[in-house]
Amino acid sequence: MTMLKKILQTTLVFIAASALCTGATAQKHQKKSVGKPATARAAEGSTPYASRADAMAFADDLAERRDLDREWVRQAIGQARLLPQVPRLMLPPAQGTAKNWRAYRSRFIDPVRIRAGVAFWQQNRAALERAEREYGVPADIIVGIIGVETIYGQNMGSFRVMDALATLAFDFPGAHPRAPERTEFFRRELEQFLSLTHRTNVDPFDPRGSYAGAMGLPQFMPSSWVRYAVDFDGDGRIDLFGSPADAIGSVANYFIAHGWTPGMAPYYPVEFDTARVDMDALLAPDILPTFSATSMAAKGAIVQGAGAQHAGALALVELQNGDDAPSYVAGTENFYAITRYNWSSYYAMAVIELGREVAAARSR
Repeated sequence: MTMLKKILQTTLVFIAASALCTGATAQKHQKKSVGKPATARAAEGSTPYASRADAMAFADDLAERRDLDREWVRQAIGQARLLPQVPRLMLPPAQGTAKNWRAYRSRFIDPVRIRAGVAFWQQNRAALERAEREYGVPADIIVGIIGVETIYGQNMGSFRVMDALATLAFDFPGAHPRAPERTEFFRRELEQFLSLTHRTNVDPFDPRGSYAGAMGLPQFMPSSWVRYAVDFDGDGRIDLFGSPADAIGSVANYFIAHGWTPGMAPYYPVEFDTARVDMDALLAPDILPTFSATSMAAKGAIVQGAGAQHAGALALVELQNGDDAPSYVAGTENFYAITRYNWSSYYAMAVIELGREVAAARSR
């Protein structure tokens, strides 16, 4: 049975239950298939994690805490292979690399992606309208997310999720400035992934995703799949790989869980009173909404239009343009909610602008 068919068998209730206790009713003695035999995997040229004491200790601890079959967990982790390119991909850009919003934007807002977005919106209009009605998340934001993440399912990743997560759990690059925290993050994601595949009797070497272990049209990490994925098409199953409706509803549910406020603009234009602007103070909180429109004005950043009456918190968002002058907007709490999907103001702006470009193309 293919990975997709197996994942289609996963019911909403089953997934939700796994978020609370993925091992409470696990079939401890059921023998599940786990990838290729170790000899075949070794022949592929990788050193199996079975030879790593830290990986096997993690497997034993996970099996005990989650009440999972110990042999199955050891097999899964032991047969995972190191992906040498993945740790390198996790390293931040070299010091002194200039950020460039215009260059970043051009990677995601282009004719190919816009055309694909128009087709996706047309094909899934009913689900997008329902998500906007039930969750209060605009269709263009959802379309922007799925377009930036996977070009509407055209590129959902080719890495085996098991290998990617094992690599990042046990070989996260020590040169990363937040290596200990990121290592723990990926170990938790590996735990969620193995718990979920064990519960659903899916071979953990079947699912494919990004080099960071994200899966499906919306590129959910395993913990997000467990916590926020919903059966939006009502067929009793959650399928983020093959059901655009489930992906649409799940993205909307994710945003609501991360503070999205229906009806609030994601940002407003801003202008500066150059005689008294205090850029250091305005940029100190980064993208965290901290200021009122009034307190921003007192520091020399004048929020324009309806933003002058915005009642919530705002952040001055700086988008660098290489050697040219930066661009600035006043980001709202909804702008911040988009960055909960990816901690980057550049990412959030790309999502917003792609969604708007697709919406404009539909109306032409």
